[in-house]
Amino acid sequence: MVPKSSEWENKTIITEFILLGLSNDPKILDFLLFFFMIIFLVTVLGNMVIILVIKSEFHLQTPMFFFLSHLAFVDICYSSVTVPKMLANFITKQKTISWEGCIAQIFFFLQTCCTEVFILSGMGYDRYVAICDPLHYNRYLTKDKCNKMVGGAWILGSLCATGNVLPLLNLNFCSNNIIRHYNCELPSLLPLSCSETLTNYIVLLIFILAFGISSFLFTLVSYINIISSILKIKSSAGRQKAFSTCSSHLIVVGLFYITAFVLYMKPSSESLMDLDKVISIQYSILTPMLNPIIYSLKNKQILTGVEKLFGKCRAILFS
Repeated sequence: MVPKSSEWENKTIITEFILLGLSNDPKILDFLLFFFMIIFLVTVLGNMVIILVIKSEFHLQTPMFFFLSHLAFVDICYSSVTVPKMLANFITKQKTISWEGCIAQIFFFLQTCCTEVFILSGMGYDRYVAICDPLHYNRYLTKDKCNKMVGGAWILGSLCATGNVLPLLNLNFCSNNIIRHYNCELPSLLPLSCSETLTNYIVLLIFILAFGISSFLFTLVSYINIISSILKIKSSAGRQKAFSTCSSHLIVVGLFYITAFVLYMKPSSESLMDLDKVISIQYSILTPMLNPIIYSLKNKQILTGVEKLFGKCRAILFS
């Protein structure tokens, strides 16, 4: 396909990109359409169920479930940034995305990704206070403070997205418009620029260090203290109960951070492009789907609430 472009100051400026996606085989594309459509529906419905259960159950009106409901909302937004466009490309058999669409996708992807990072940190802090300093739990985690933490997560997420997108607007894309990925991400877009991209990589690294790694270290230190406190509990039943309250969060953090760091911190290489796609699918598509499943299976209160919600739905449908 010939790159769609316009002339400006004697330079050919790219106005749309070609997303190579995951495959060119029509049969495989039909399977991928069905597969990712199911994943997207499960993601949206699963996270909506988590939100509805937490809002409807009075005994779930605690900081832990407050953060969980906001994590579920972010996961819906996070998955909606890339999956609908990918499904549309499967249906229309077109693999193009406009320059403006690519920039918008990068902005909202970074915004929701960074917001999720800080909400996960807030959830880690919640578990730290609950287990390591339970007597002051209600003092440290008031409703007002929790609202400010979630609001701060969205503000920092927007700052991260804006800080990375603004330098991107200064780049020229004048020759290669083929993105060897199924969506627009900075690591796959920057190598296509015919402008100097050192500033963009420096800005990206600064935000990864300032936001990603600092949040990861904060969560890591929190869990070191949590595990240390759990090990000091004398009864095995007490240790099991304490660990069960944070095990689901620990699994979610591991799934998210490990895959994201591998993708953004590893060297860029054509030979590793397929690995990039697999890693990206894991942390941007599968993780938002798995989060409500993990919390439902690992948390008895959520599981009980889900069963009650479906029981009410059945009663309404068959009454």
